[in-house]
Amino acid sequence: MCIGHIVRGGVVIVISTNILRTPSLAEPETIYSVINTVKEMVKFSNQGEVTLEVNPTILEKAHLRDFKSAGINRVSVGVQTLDSNALAVLGRDHTVKSALECVHDARVLFPGSVSVDLIFGFPGHSLSAWKRELQQLLQICDKHISLYQLTLERGTQLFKMIEKGLTKLPPEDEIVDMYKTAVQVLKENGFERYEVSNFAKEVRYSTHNLAYWEGKQYIGVGPGAHGRFVVQSNDGSLERHARIQTLEPDNWMWEIESLEELLALGMRICWGISHQRWNQRCPQLSLYDIFNSDIVSTYCSANLLKLDNRGLRATPEGMDVLDSIIPDLILLLHQALAR
Repeated sequence: MCIGHIVRGGVVIVISTNILRTPSLAEPETIYSVINTVKEMVKFSNQGEVTLEVNPTILEKAHLRDFKSAGINRVSVGVQTLDSNALAVLGRDHTVKSALECVHDARVLFPGSVSVDLIFGFPGHSLSAWKRELQQLLQICDKHISLYQLTLERGTQLFKMIEKGLTKLPPEDEIVDMYKTAVQVLKENGFERYEVSNFAKEVRYSTHNLAYWEGKQYIGVGPGAHGRFVVQSNDGSLERHARIQTLEPDNWMWEIESLEELLALGMRICWGISHQRWNQRCPQLSLYDIFNSDIVSTYCSANLLKLDNRGLRATPEGMDVLDSIIPDLILLLHQALAR
């Protein structure tokens, strides 16, 4: 569950229940208790975004109205795919029918505030099937869509099957075509690609995700939740915190990881990283100091990047191949910090 638009310091609060990594498996009463505890501690904006990730099983679908009463005002529905066979391959415990019904019911309860998650590039997936799936999705989706290429997780049944050669992923060039096709189809239907994997209609961006991508503060609460925030002490001094599942890094490593995170996530949004945002995190080195290099000039000449008075950002063409550009940018960052 993600709670956005907390007024005090503009901090986002991320609640992790760690219940099979699906917060909506928690009882609505538990969600209500968490939200109200947060509201007692901070001033909560009337426009605050409170998002719950929902797995579209029959049980969780039945709880949607209760979740709204608990204080949820935006839901992200993990549809994943509209292919029944693929749902089984991916190990999902919902059906296409329950997914479609969940999206419909969510739109009734949370009009304009429903996001749909889809996965592409799984075993047996084809470009033609993907095109049909996108057209079907557009008939039932709301104002926000997230598309993710399948990521194999070691230890899962699917990972073992592929490792043993029992099944295989589509060719890499076809997966690339799937992504490009989705970008074009969604654009034609009024969706803006405001982040590499996220598309919104009528500027219905995900507020809490923007906080991560733009390098803003966020507090992680619960098992497995990650947070990064700055606390101002009574004497006015700043105390940095990073909440992760390992020992906390020292100040230098905190700075490096913080800047890497800002770079890797900030470049994923269409407006990139502004000079103001970067200087807030790294006043000693400007974007020009770090990225005024031959390799960035080459990317700019190829119309993949832009570095100007607005900041550093990827072009639409650059967003298509951003994963191959980010490592070069991080290397330049390390070189500049080591000088």
